[in-house]
Amino acid sequence: MRPRIEEDLVGSDRRHGPSALTTMDFDAVQAIVDDLADRLQRSVAVDDTSIRLMASSRHFGEEDELRSTSILNREIPGSVAERILDMGIADWTEPGWVEDAELGLRRRLCVPVRYHGLPLGYMWLIEWPAHPIATADVERAVAAAAHAGVLLFRGRLTHERLRNRHEAVLRELVSSDEASRAQAVEDLRAEQVFPEHARPYQVLAVRPTTLASSTTGDPELQQAVQEAAGRLLSGTAMAVAGPARAWLLLAGAEPWSDLRVESLRSQIADRLATGKSGEPDVTFGLGGVVTKLSDLHLSYRQALMAARAADLVTSFSPFARWTDLGPYQLLLRMNSSDMAAVSSVPALQALQAADHHGVLLESLECFLDHAGDVRRAASVACVHRATFYQRLRRIEDVTGCDLGSGSDRLMLHLALKIRALTPESRTLGP
Repeated sequence: MRPRIEEDLVGSDRRHGPSALTTMDFDAVQAIVDDLADRLQRSVAVDDTSIRLMASSRHFGEEDELRSTSILNREIPGSVAERILDMGIADWTEPGWVEDAELGLRRRLCVPVRYHGLPLGYMWLIEWPAHPIATADVERAVAAAAHAGVLLFRGRLTHERLRNRHEAVLRELVSSDEASRAQAVEDLRAEQVFPEHARPYQVLAVRPTTLASSTTGDPELQQAVQEAAGRLLSGTAMAVAGPARAWLLLAGAEPWSDLRVESLRSQIADRLATGKSGEPDVTFGLGGVVTKLSDLHLSYRQALMAARAADLVTSFSPFARWTDLGPYQLLLRMNSSDMAAVSSVPALQALQAADHHGVLLESLECFLDHAGDVRRAASVACVHRATFYQRLRRIEDVTGCDLGSGSDRLMLHLALKIRALTPESRTLGP
């Protein structure tokens, strides 16, 4: 089951999603549903292609548990939706019957909502013994679904144009050109996307790992991020998505809580993990909070660097927050060639060559991470202090460095940390 977003995030009015409609189109689809329900004297519902509720009529007493869940949550559990889709309804071009007692799915008519063959959703009519669905009822439902299809297609076109427009503006908002950023802020203000007063903004970045199977990215990444953003209330998130990199602008009256961010991250990760084993080949990075749209480029760059850290540093994988990066906040600002040069200092190269099992490297980093406290470092390394001292002496012999020297320790510590950010140097060592 996909994790649910917190209630304060989704609210009661949820006119959003991949098939997002304008208010006018939403009201028109709702009117079609209500009119058909009154004529047939039975409840009618319309879902999108992911079995998320878009419109529903009042009930006439025939609702089952699944319909009630859909009304309350605007969606059904992901596992249930998948089982329904596994029945093949996505390929239906004509009405058909669906029933599954194990799911609590009472027999109901499923009418595909399409426009010139393009699937846009499903119209549902529940049947019960005292009120069977007649042939004439099916014909009325088909006509109503065709009308709804026109509106949904129009809504999709409007939504796509608006999304493309906003993506272009957001790209300018995080560009390196100050004038472009200023114009982007004006455009968003003019369209009343965000309020004039200061509020918290931050960026969540998503990128394929360096170990991902494709070097050009994953088209599923783009779709997963767009779907996740589409599920949120207008004004709380906007996405810029491509197959090789994607990011979301997170907004709200208050900074997003850890729970909200994790729920959004999990939705994207779960979507990408569908049909695969284990975690998806992506990492996530969360930038710091800014209070002006004109400063969003700062959070954007922080988020990208945090996602890079999550990719390269095991302790951060698969999700790193900029605020948790410590010294990597500085080190990640270096370009790749500088990193490679620093991480390949002669002392560290000599240690890598002599340390076939990586024990000395791990001991050195542990020693430096604990500010030269041998007692603590030995405890963390789970070895006796005498053994740890022997390793330190061996490190000094191999590197020619004095671990009692602040300069030598700083040089080795920086080189080790940068080494973690440089896959090429790691492959040369143990």
